[in-house]
Amino acid sequence: MTNLNKYLFAFAALLIVNIGFSQEKINPIIKGYGGIIDAPFAVEKPDPKLEYKIVIDIATGDADPKAVMYSLENVARLLNLHAMGGVPAKNMKVVLAIHGQAIWSTLDNDTYRAKYGVDNPHIPLFKELEGAGVKLFACSQSILGRDIDHTKLAPGIKVATSMLSTLTTYQLKGYAALKF
Repeated sequence: MTNLNKYLFAFAALLIVNIGFSQEKINPIIKGYGGIIDAPFAVEKPDPKLEYKIVIDIATGDADPKAVMYSLENVARLLNLHAMGGVPAKNMKVVLAIHGQAIWSTLDNDTYRAKYGVDNPHIPLFKELEGAGVKLFACSQSILGRDIDHTKLAPGIKVATSMLSTLTTYQLKGYAALKF
């Protein structure tokens, strides 16, 4: 066997092994985002009997205006992971407090396109999150501090007094706080 044939054989063998070990991602609640890998062997799982009340501080934007922000993709992962763990969608009470550099993701498509030259990639995700019962709040202080017209927000985005007041209010209502 020539050296070239040996290398080709080794490459083909590695490719076949890699394909055999690759895992297919699933999306039980948020279909287009937040794909997860099923882990049937996990011993620590969410309790399907609990009501999960979670308020999430979304502050970090993304340098690429064509990409969905990791922090918002992670919200989809959170919902999908809990579903994989057996938690019914009706038991997930999730609130987003979007502010800081992430506030740009909340623009409607025309305004986003005027600013970045591309369609807002977050709008389809916002639609799926809202459809799953997630409350989407944009911080008025971030909007006002960046001279954003509050009437130019994506469908489903509501304005909150602030991220700070949203987080404190929902924490006092028993919501666990996360920061993405």
